[in-house]
Amino acid sequence: MDIRAGSFEARQRRRHDPFLMAQSRQRKAANISRQQALVEERQAALGDPVKSEPTPFVQQIEAVQTGKDTQSQSTGSSAAPNWNHYIKPEEFDAALNYSKGLTEPLSPRDANIADPHEYNKEVQLHSLSHQNAQEAMRRIVNLANGNTEDRTRVNIETCIETFGRHNTDKVLPSKPAAVVSGDHPTKTPRAGPDTGSPEVQVAILTTKILNLSRHLQTTNKDRHNKRNLRILVHKRQKLLRYLRKKERGGPRWQNLIQTLGLSDAAWKGEISM
Repeated sequence: MDIRAGSFEARQRRRHDPFLMAQSRQRKAANISRQQALVEERQAALGDPVKSEPTPFVQQIEAVQTGKDTQSQSTGSSAAPNWNHYIKPEEFDAALNYSKGLTEPLSPRDANIADPHEYNKEVQLHSLSHQNAQEAMRRIVNLANGNTEDRTRVNIETCIETFGRHNTDKVLPSKPAAVVSGDHPTKTPRAGPDTGSPEVQVAILTTKILNLSRHLQTTNKDRHNKRNLRILVHKRQKLLRYLRKKERGGPRWQNLIQTLGLSDAAWKGEISM
């Protein structure tokens, strides 16, 4: 009498046969290990949902956050890339020159009765005082002497200037045209810097995520900031999904992903942290 595979008799025979039971357990263990390996391969292919690739833009952001990019300001060079308190190098130099001209000693009206030695002494004292004031002002506007909030604000300004559509509209082409019917009203031209577009918000969130992830590398018990990091990552995921759907994978999407060094795990699938 033949026993049909999968029948009750076949299951009973496998249950009481040690050799068949060992074979079944080996196959089950092999399948489970293979499934785990496939899951790990898929996760590795997607990348990390938090970390970014070390692109030049990301390296610049991290250098400002850690204070490495502000060391050039301590040398007194007016060509420093980042200044605190919304001050630009040309405005700083112009203000110092203007104040120097206002406070410099007046030349004597009558050179015959004036003491040239006394006038030269006043000029030297004024020059020394101006140098001291200039050094004090440079220390005030030096980003290296600022706090984390100041550095984050400078990075946000960098994100706005890099990804704002008031600048990218001049460089990046438009997204692929869609098939539409009817006439649409023309959009109002943009006025001022762009701070609300999805790519700018994604870049700002990435700056905050990099700052929090760097902080959590040394403070593992900071549960409050761990929750804040999860919130920021999920906010960025929603914006990325919206931008990908809106731009249809166009130039803006590609430029954002390549510049920020984001992987597919930042917007695809479910993020578990």
